[in-house]
Amino acid sequence: MSVRRLAPKELQPANFTFTAENLAWAKEQIAKFPEGRQASAVIPILWRVQEQHDGWVSEAAIRAVADLLKMPYIRALEIATFYTMFQLQPVGKKAHVQVCGTTPCRLRGAGDLIEVCRSRIHHDPFHLSKDGNFSWEEVECLGACVNAPMVLIGKDTYEDLSKESFGKVLDGFASGNLPKPGPQNGRQFSAPVGGSTTLKEKT
Repeated sequence: MSVRRLAPKELQPANFTFTAENLAWAKEQIAKFPEGRQASAVIPILWRVQEQHDGWVSEAAIRAVADLLKMPYIRALEIATFYTMFQLQPVGKKAHVQVCGTTPCRLRGAGDLIEVCRSRIHHDPFHLSKDGNFSWEEVECLGACVNAPMVLIGKDTYEDLSKESFGKVLDGFASGNLPKPGPQNGRQFSAPVGGSTTLKEKT
């Protein structure tokens, strides 16, 4: 279990304000729950806040969510600091890379992907690259074991990676020419590499 703390005071913005669109969306989520259970909307609203807030949630943003839901600050803080899907400090402007480090990915080369992150982004996780465009971390299983090794960037997975193909993925984010998600070795989804080998005849 990792220790998760809010970013230092010097990195914390003074306040947070929902955009009109996100506030309307949040109210729609709240309305889905019965009276007295509105706080159940905290996780989807925190996720939306993270998307608005450059990929992380500040203390001010967490408190704004608590105010909206009329829940104690400590409850919202407990949730934001418990779930690793919420980033508690600034992340890369162009990409925050989550490298799967669970056994299948490790066996298939996740260590090489971590070395790429260390050489191209920062030696240590949760640190910004010199230009502020990238950050990275190692995470537990991301659910694409058959396509190991893989990374998650934003909402998309990039799978069947090698040092070289992962470098090209990062190049794409750096240039703004975003790579296509999914397997990076040409295979279709989780089909065999090289295409089908059985049940090829039409009946």
